[in-house]
Amino acid sequence: MIFDAIMTGFVGVMTPLNLILVAAGTAIGLFVGAMPGLSATMAIALLLPLTFPLPTASGLSLLASLYMGAMYGGSIAAILLRTPGTPAAAATVLDGYPMAQKGLAGKALGVSLVASFIGGLISSIALLTVAPILGQVALQFGPVELFAVAVLGLTIIASLSRGSTILGLLSGSIGVLLAMVGMDNITGTPRFTFGNINLFGGISFIVALIGLFSIPQAIRLIENKAVAERKTVVNSITDKMLPTWLEFRSMLTTIIRSSFIGIFTGIIPGTGGDTACWFGYNEAKRFSKEKDKFGTGHPEGVAAAEAANNAVVGGSLIPTISLGIPGSSSTAVLMGGLMVHGVMPGPTLMTEYADITYTLIWAVMLANFAVLGVGLLLTRMSIHVTRIKDTIMAPLIIVLCVIGSFSINNNIFDVVLMLGFGLLGYAMDRLKIPTAPLVVGLILGNLFNSSLHQSLLISHGSWMIFLTSPISAVLLAVALLSILQDTPVFRWLIRALKAAVGKGNKASGATE
Repeated sequence: MIFDAIMTGFVGVMTPLNLILVAAGTAIGLFVGAMPGLSATMAIALLLPLTFPLPTASGLSLLASLYMGAMYGGSIAAILLRTPGTPAAAATVLDGYPMAQKGLAGKALGVSLVASFIGGLISSIALLTVAPILGQVALQFGPVELFAVAVLGLTIIASLSRGSTILGLLSGSIGVLLAMVGMDNITGTPRFTFGNINLFGGISFIVALIGLFSIPQAIRLIENKAVAERKTVVNSITDKMLPTWLEFRSMLTTIIRSSFIGIFTGIIPGTGGDTACWFGYNEAKRFSKEKDKFGTGHPEGVAAAEAANNAVVGGSLIPTISLGIPGSSSTAVLMGGLMVHGVMPGPTLMTEYADITYTLIWAVMLANFAVLGVGLLLTRMSIHVTRIKDTIMAPLIIVLCVIGSFSINNNIFDVVLMLGFGLLGYAMDRLKIPTAPLVVGLILGNLFNSSLHQSLLISHGSWMIFLTSPISAVLLAVALLSILQDTPVFRWLIRALKAAVGKGNKASGATE
């Protein structure tokens, strides 16, 4: 049955429409990633309204390939301008920019492209093999287990956001409260609508996502005081891009190691390419016999960072597809896209919507080959994209936000709501409150609410039902640990346990 679903997805992605959309999404992602200040998450949110006329699988293929293309595109600005195009390319600057200063900009971009391709391909294979296994386990999930999944998703995302448990949980709680707006799914009672008929259907995910991720980006670009000071360091790419076979062979071990680092980092919800790139870079330096070369223009440093951040794409989609828990802010937006198309994310995604899910997985794999092909064709042209001023991009983003939010329902109320979410996102950014948990709360809030009501109806009001299910009990225990792991009491207990173990070892040694 799994094999049939996999082959159905493969046939689905190989249609002419989907192939064109994968190539187009990759090209758009490459240019978005190359623009400093823009992000894949923002681009996905902006393009969501354009997927409405498309079949669900085709629209998601476009967005997934954009995500993959943007991960590689971020290295272009990092290498040419010393400004990461995306946060995931931060570590690429350390060796990519010095290579460009040495006249090896093409070689740096070529190493980044090859490493991105291999890292993304390995993670896509992991996604294709691991997600179905988790999907089979998810068949045993009912309302009780779904409630535990929702709780786990909320707590893990919040606790891993920017290292602040309290701010992360605050943001997630705001998202859950916003998800309560509209008619209750169980009782049919309107909540927090304040008599406004536009809110009876709840808050549109797309409107919220466009506002939260796009408007703050535009405001930051307007505020950027370094616009006039930014200079293009590299005016042309004249050297050969692709590394030689000997150069590639010397970096292959590093690329594979960083790929697996990226996969495991992506599986952990709340982390992303910006974390994985540093993990990959640091491990490459630690295992290298030429540690002194790192930071001076060493190709291995570029390969390590880029393989890791591209491998995050497949890794972050594993919990998103199999459990309905977003692995990153970009996959959270993709989950919103699923809901807009009438597909409810969660543990049943791989069974009830197997054709759509496997088409998406194959699209991610195919996007890696598109990254390689589009990268070879367009990377040399991308140097002109990096010269576009922020003062031009900011108004363009705002205009696209207004058009995109209005086109959803042809309702000016959605535009006002989008601007409100934009101001909320900007305020949260200034206050250092992470936005990703709010998005996750907004997406998982309805699942949390519905599964809680259904579970309590089944148990006649007894909360013990969540502990009698083994799956639910384990997931809730993991959720509790994720909340407590950053608290002073938890750290004190860990230190006390380590001290007790150390004393026990010393005592046994003295006895011997």
